[in-house]
Amino acid sequence: MNDRVYLPTTVAGLADYDERGVVPASIERVRAEDDSEEAEYAALMSAADASAALLEEPGRRVVLVAELEPAASAEAGEIPMRLVVAVHIDTEDDADPDDDLAWYATQEIPELLAGR
Repeated sequence: MNDRVYLPTTVAGLADYDERGVVPASIERVRAEDDSEEAEYAALMSAADASAALLEEPGRRVVLVAELEPAASAEAGEIPMRLVVAVHIDTEDDADPDDDLAWYATQEIPELLAGR
């Protein structure tokens, strides 16, 4: 079974990672305490808070979701973008921090970046 990690970033970060094909090793990794929906949601929102802290001006919180092999999950290496399974992003700049993020498939990343 793979481990799901939540990776906080920004729209600019997403564009960079998409272009390079990897998420850098230095990015924070947020994990759920267990496999429950509540724990997964808490991890997502924790990563969303970390994303908000990365914003230097009003913008959109972005959280990438990657599924890693358990051994790779414990390592701090780069994460190939092919392991990212979803993108969560605010639907507008400077959204309320209590708002949920919208879910997008990885195939939609080019469209998300075109609208930035």
